[in-house]
Amino acid sequence: MNYACLRQPVKLGAMSLLIKFESKSARVKGISFHPTRPWVLTSLHSGVTQLWDYRMCVLIEKYDEHDGPVRGICFHQDQPIFVSGGDDYKIKVWNYKQRRCIFTLLGHLDYIRTTFFHNKYPWIISASDDQTVRIWNWQSRNSIAILTGHNHYVMCAQFHPTEDLVASASLDQTVRIWDISGLRKRQMPGGGAGMRTTSGQQAELFGQPDAVVKHVLEGHDRGVNWVAFHHTMPILVSGSDDRQVKMWRYNESKAWEVDSCRGHYNNVSSVLFHPNAELILSNSEDKSIRVWDLQKRTSLHVFRHENERFWVMAAHPSLNMFAAGHDNGMIVFKIQRERPAFCVNDNLAFYVKDKQLRRLDLTTNKDVAICKLRAAAAFMQPYYSLSFNPAENAFLLTSRSHNRELCTFDLYKLPKESDGNTDAQANRSSGIAALWLARNRFAVLDKTHSVSLRDLANKELRKLENINTNVDDIFYAGTGMVLLRNEEGLQLFDVQQKIVTASVKASKVRYVIWSKSMDYAALISKHTLTLINRKLEILCTQQESTRVKSGAWDDDSVFLYTTSNHIKYAITSGDCGIVRTLDLPLYILAIRGNTLYCLNREATPVEVPIDSSDYKFKLALINRRIDEVVNMVKSANLVGQSIIGYLEQKGYPEIALHFVKDEKTRFGLALECGNLEVALEAAKKLDEPAVWEALGESALLQGNHQIVEMSYQRTKNFEKLSFLYFVTGNTDKLTKMLRIAAARNDWNGQFQTSLLVGDAEEQVKVLRNCGQPALAYLTADLHGCEQAATELKAELEEKGLEVPTSAPNATPFVPPPPLTRMEENWPLLASARGQFDAHLLGISSNVGGAGTTKAVAGAKPAAAAFAAIEDDDIDGGDAWGGDDEYLDEEGLEIDEVVGGSGGEEDGGWDVDDDLAIPDVPDEAAGEEDEEVVPNPAPPASAEWAAVSRLVADHVVAGSFETALKMLRDQLGVIAPAPFKEVFMRVYASGRCSHRGWGGLSPAGPVLIHPIRNWQDEKNHLPAISVKLSLLAKRLQQAYQLTTVGKFGDAVVKLRDILLSVPLLVVSSKQEVAEAEQLIAIAREYLSALLLEGARKELPKATPADLKRNAELAAYFTHFELQPMHRILTLRSAVNTFFKMKQMRTCASLCKRLLELAPKPDVAAQIRKVLAAAEKDNTDAHQLAYDEHNPFVICSRKFVPLYRGRPQCKCPFCGASYSEGLEGTVCDVCQVAEIGRNVLGLRISTLQK
Repeated sequence: MNYACLRQPVKLGAMSLLIKFESKSARVKGISFHPTRPWVLTSLHSGVTQLWDYRMCVLIEKYDEHDGPVRGICFHQDQPIFVSGGDDYKIKVWNYKQRRCIFTLLGHLDYIRTTFFHNKYPWIISASDDQTVRIWNWQSRNSIAILTGHNHYVMCAQFHPTEDLVASASLDQTVRIWDISGLRKRQMPGGGAGMRTTSGQQAELFGQPDAVVKHVLEGHDRGVNWVAFHHTMPILVSGSDDRQVKMWRYNESKAWEVDSCRGHYNNVSSVLFHPNAELILSNSEDKSIRVWDLQKRTSLHVFRHENERFWVMAAHPSLNMFAAGHDNGMIVFKIQRERPAFCVNDNLAFYVKDKQLRRLDLTTNKDVAICKLRAAAAFMQPYYSLSFNPAENAFLLTSRSHNRELCTFDLYKLPKESDGNTDAQANRSSGIAALWLARNRFAVLDKTHSVSLRDLANKELRKLENINTNVDDIFYAGTGMVLLRNEEGLQLFDVQQKIVTASVKASKVRYVIWSKSMDYAALISKHTLTLINRKLEILCTQQESTRVKSGAWDDDSVFLYTTSNHIKYAITSGDCGIVRTLDLPLYILAIRGNTLYCLNREATPVEVPIDSSDYKFKLALINRRIDEVVNMVKSANLVGQSIIGYLEQKGYPEIALHFVKDEKTRFGLALECGNLEVALEAAKKLDEPAVWEALGESALLQGNHQIVEMSYQRTKNFEKLSFLYFVTGNTDKLTKMLRIAAARNDWNGQFQTSLLVGDAEEQVKVLRNCGQPALAYLTADLHGCEQAATELKAELEEKGLEVPTSAPNATPFVPPPPLTRMEENWPLLASARGQFDAHLLGISSNVGGAGTTKAVAGAKPAAAAFAAIEDDDIDGGDAWGGDDEYLDEEGLEIDEVVGGSGGEEDGGWDVDDDLAIPDVPDEAAGEEDEEVVPNPAPPASAEWAAVSRLVADHVVAGSFETALKMLRDQLGVIAPAPFKEVFMRVYASGRCSHRGWGGLSPAGPVLIHPIRNWQDEKNHLPAISVKLSLLAKRLQQAYQLTTVGKFGDAVVKLRDILLSVPLLVVSSKQEVAEAEQLIAIAREYLSALLLEGARKELPKATPADLKRNAELAAYFTHFELQPMHRILTLRSAVNTFFKMKQMRTCASLCKRLLELAPKPDVAAQIRKVLAAAEKDNTDAHQLAYDEHNPFVICSRKFVPLYRGRPQCKCPFCGASYSEGLEGTVCDVCQVAEIGRNVLGLRISTLQK
């Protein structure tokens, strides 16, 4: 049995059938939906009953106890049972939980056509070819009524949904309506259990007083195949072999034909009423499904299926879902789209419901109608999309049909005070899609696949040119930009420049959802989710087995989306996961914290709580936000094998250790991250040989012979243990191993150990006991054991054996004695503790303190050395702002939002640049005037400048002029004065001197030049004192000065670091990158501190001064500082903005601060500020600050330079400046010319 999970429409003319699932099997004769689960039962002509999950597209179970075709099938509304009837005259009741038939009802004398449960009573109704209808009590398991009167096969019989009526259809061309109120009164007195009497049985057999014919409906010309009641109105519908669908109305006294629906051109197999709309659905042996208008009795739509005749149809009791059985299987389908049209703007969500346009405020949960729609869309042509223009309070509402000729859109312009009683004026036009591009412009895709621009009056202005593709849909992509969909994918089109700026290949994209910052977008196809960036570069792709319904971005650029049965998340790095399951599909409007605001299929707002800890943990790990990771680990909210596997996959087994309770898992993780202490602890608890063996191997690789010894002892691996004692020089324990081997009668082990110990007597003893007297004699003779040799020689002679003789050059085998006994473990290279380890173990690392180990000599600093080391004992000084109290209108008080105390100032560098070089007396002068004094040899430094092209070598050589020329060409340095101190320091460090001795009297000082490439034969170059590790230590000092608020000292320290970088000499590309990173860090800190210094010098006398002060405080938060300093900048800005009543911006700053995982007390205070700010979510002043538009700061004017705005940069430090400042000296580094074209930093011979 095979099946296909389809989501493709079967097209016919104007409309298409929305097929959700299709199975392939034998002919389907009966279908029933489960009332609550996504299951459907199909009974087959082959005698098998199948249970399918139509959402997951899988076969759950098969039941095959019937002998012959199974025609009737029905789920019970409440109980875990279903009933089936077949051509074997049997009615079977099954329990799907027990997966078996629980009993069989016998009584019919011919094929059973249909079986149905009563909605309320424990009854089953069955129709049979024996010309009767029977009603059964499935609790008492017997027949309670037999309805006779038809004179041909009874093809269908059904209970009325609410009344005591039964309808039956027969091949005798009649439909009968039966009154079973007497049966209900007798069988269910007071609503109790069934009660039967013998007299009742006799009366039923002969007179049937409990079920009487109320109406006989005659009108069909041939046999009637199906009949169905309307769920609320007194009408029923029937389908016949005369190819007609007839509708009948009845009352207490009579019944009559209302109308006939003609259109099928073969036998009508099944017919039913739509449960939620005024429609009739019918299918036929003419291979079609038709939809009829209940009021007009006209055919609305026809859906054809190629080569299969339809035999049966069923409707879901509560959902807009139908199923139809045909010759080769079954289809589950919908005839209309159920996704509500909606859009979201900031904290407002707009959606269409019940012919009204409604607005939901996501902050207050206030849901109101804002206007009545002019005319509802057709039932089979629902509203497709909604686009909102906040500037004009205008809406574009699109109705889409598969027939492009019928697609339209409505333009609504609403007054601000409109409500649900407002009849909005709509301007309707033809168009496939319409969306806003600007305040007074929107784009329309028409039926000719061309895109035009229109104004607010819906007047076409122009068509978009230079579109060289067949556009079949358009999507919003920002102001003045539009995404064009074609067969291959999407193109980003700039409306003003009339060019395609980017493209991406993505198949059949249905929805495009942008993040709030417009940096990322999600492309939703039927079964595919693709995340892209602004340049349309694909970040990740996720395939789903079920349909992707909707999605939204959260504030951390994580995309949450819904499928048919799950809420899932996707991170731009490619990670994804499940948040929770869903019973019914939902459509996400927005994400606020841990709450999803959604719409269901009835367009009712729903709030769904979610647990975001899983994806927030992964995001923090990806972004290396260590504080957040540590807080989540300590809170222990994340458990399970999935998160452990994720941490192992990403290379963080040490973090996974903190989640794991299972000792085997802990042991494996500990070995993976080399944590022998944890592994030993777990091994002791497990105490399994395999565990000890693995621990021993891992410990041996690390040289921890003590744990190796314990492992070998636990596994009783005596051979390895003896060798371990030998290589560690532990002769005492090796002697014990000799005795242990003897006690175990292990002759091989005893001999091997005696060889390692060098005990000749023991070797002789072992060989003698093993029956090797000749070898024993040789050993004794060679090692000088005379007594043993004499005894063995006599023994050999006594036995008549030849006495062997030693080779003349033979020497005894004596192992060398150990030089020293190794008590400690083998030495390893020391390494700094990882960032995660330090936080997880509660270590507060300090530079040079106990938190880190000393670096190996010559080790290269990693980029992590530039990260600030937080110290809880260092608080921000007064420069970060004083303590303040906030009081909102309702009396909310928040203390100590910003505060701290100053710290001690660290000392600078004490470098003595003066070298005391006394004159060297010429002792031979004047003695022999005729002697010629030889010329002195050139100094070693003379060749450095000629050989090297690195600035540092020229400085050490004393060639300052050439060094400055190189700096000018490489970095644009035109003000060299600040380099003087750095040059002199490097120049002096390239020389050292000591006093030499000439003869018996002391000579003058001898200069020595340390060489860095001493192994080379020529072209020697000086050793440079400026190292990355040294600059990293200075950077930590600058961080501490910044933390305590000594900004002036920090600026001096940072500028010294910046000027020292060009004097580095490194030997790898990684170190070059680290040096460039160090320049970027110094630039960011210098720019930030210079801005803060300017802010503190501003007057605060006028409102304009206060606004400028607030703007600078906001700009201060956008520099790339260390997290501990970003927290301080944000706290300072929160202080300023709260005082100025800039509540909206203040709330945004609070959220950014909380994302950095501050200390718990700070976080609690900021949350209070956030709560107060969100109560009055407005700004009192208009500031030159847009946090959502990316920008950099001009380091002179301190104004934002938004993306795309002209700017110039310093070629040395990279600081940004406004246009027009070219040719001046940079304010950050104070040495380079702004805007100058240069070669770039050169600090390695690897750089060309």
